[in-house]
Amino acid sequence: QVQLVESGGGMVQPGGSLRLSCVASEIIFSRNGMGWYRQAPGKQRELVASITNDGRTRYADSVQGRFTISRDSANNALYLQMDSLQPEDTAVYYCNLPYTPITWGPGTQVTVSS
Repeated sequence: QVQLVESGGGMVQPGGSLRLSCVASEIIFSRNGMGWYRQAPGKQRELVASITNDGRTRYADSVQGRFTISRDSANNALYLQMDSLQPEDTAVYYCNLPYTPITWGPGTQVTVSS
């Protein structure tokens, strides 16, 4: 069964940090690169970070230098360390295949506000 489950969101003040986690079905995780997307209110969903099976990473300009994507292949887990968070990072965050997403998980809400 294809499954993606995100967690770790919450509310933080500007400048704060959060670490998001995603657990994926082994059938997804073992064969593919993975990515983190976000969708802010009234905006389209966007890919903000991706990581290949061999660990190469890419980031959107808006998060470069502040976010770090990583993966734990042994546990089919994907992470997103988010530092120096700003109000414009407020969104629902999702994990999925980069560029060719499949069924979406529930996402996890990140709210950055003072």
